Amino acid sequence: MAALVPAGTVGAVLGNLEKVSDENLKRVVELERRGDWKMLASFAESNLAKDRFNTDWLLILGYARSQLREHAAATTAYAQAAQLEPDNATAWHLLAQSYRAAGEPHRAVNVLNNALLALRDSAITYYLLGESYGDLARHAEAVAAYREAVRIEQKFTAAWFSLARTYQKLGHSADARDAELQVEKLDPKLAQRLRGGP
Repeated sequence: MAALVPAGTVGAVLGNLEKVSDENLKRVVELERRGDWKMLASFAESNLAKDRFNTDWLLILGYARSQLREHAAATTAYAQAAQLEPDNATAWHLLAQSYRAAGEPHRAVNVLNNALLALRDSAITYYLLGESYGDLARHAEAVAAYREAVRIEQKFTAAWFSLARTYQKLGHSADARDAELQVEKLDPKLAQRLRGGP
């Protein structure tokens, strides 16, 4: 799951907890640092027993369950958080990533398309949609999603990289080269990977 989670997502979960006391947040950070996912899940569940509509604890529970590779339990927690707060981008993104980790990219596509109803201008939502389409080898749809991501956020290096890779798969050399040039400007080392470098 960690490889599927966009860079900074875990920090976003832990850094944007508004409904968790400072004392509880310190405990969450300590358990996360130790990698004690069972205890973190148990801690989240005990706090949810006191406040079952607390989306922060649902996200923490989902995160702990995903680290335990308990994808069904993780998706349940993330889905509840997204249902309670439809404009919570982190809940939607982690729900989609949990489906991808469980080998269900078609469900991730559905989740992200639903998320776009609330998050119309979210570059990361489009990026994750492109990744999910890529999982399904639906490359033309992946290209459309990545193009939206880079339209919204022109310096979104990972989206440019995936766009170049997908154009390569489609055999669209000129388009792949254009996307590769954008990656080159933003991250020359990453651009080497597109050319088969180390």
